[in-house]
Amino acid sequence: MLEGKAMIQETDMPVKMQLQAMSCASEALDLFDVLDCKSMAAYIKKEFDLRYGPGWQCVVGSNFGCFFTHKKGTFIYFCLETLYFLIFKGAAA
Repeated sequence: MLEGKAMIQETDMPVKMQLQAMSCASEALDLFDVLDCKSMAAYIKKEFDLRYGPGWQCVVGSNFGCFFTHKKGTFIYFCLETLYFLIFKGAAA
């Protein structure tokens, strides 16, 4: 099952949302070429916007750095196959 393949690095999301994030990532890997990180990120963002409301951000890749502020309970960073997935909802300014 997917949960065994994904390795969560850090999260403050509820478990149900974590499972949704990993499921979306798995779907994105099935739909797009592993090198098409931009399309995978756009797919995941769209799914989370539809399911949990607008304002979600997603970064997918094998080597990236970032610094951001997120709304409490909406952050996950995990590895699936050879890629890392960062999903969060931005905090209001």
